[in-house]
Amino acid sequence: QVQLVESGGGLVQPGGSLTLSCAASGTFFRINSMGWYRQAPGKERELVASEASGGYTKYEDSVKGRFTISRDNAKNTVTLRMNSLKPEDTAVYYCYAELYYSEWDEYWGQGTQVTVSS
Repeated sequence: QVQLVESGGGLVQPGGSLTLSCAASGTFFRINSMGWYRQAPGKERELVASEASGGYTKYEDSVKGRFTISRDNAKNTVTLRMNSLKPEDTAVYYCYAELYYSEWDEYWGQGTQVTVSS
C-alpha cells in the first residue's frame, strides 16, 4: 500500500550536479526516516544519506560536503542534492523510507540510475 517514486537520475559529467527526489504515497501514519542508498556494479548496496525524525542526518563519508539531504515531512518527500559528482558516484540510487502504519516497515523504490562520465 506504500509506493516510493524516484526521479532525477541521469547522465552527468564529472563535477556536475544532479538532484534526486523521492515521494512516498499510500497508507501510513508517519515516516521515521527517509533517505537514499546506492549500489555500484560489483559492490554492495550502501547508505548514501538519510534523515530521521527530528532532522537527524547521516552521510556516507565519501559524499560529505558534496551531497545534501533534505526532507519535507508535510509532502512526504526526500531530496538528495548531489554536487561535484565523481565517476565513483555512478550507481543505481534507491530511495527508502521507514514508516509506521500498524507497525514499522521499510520500503524501497525501484531505483534510478546515476551515471557520472565524460
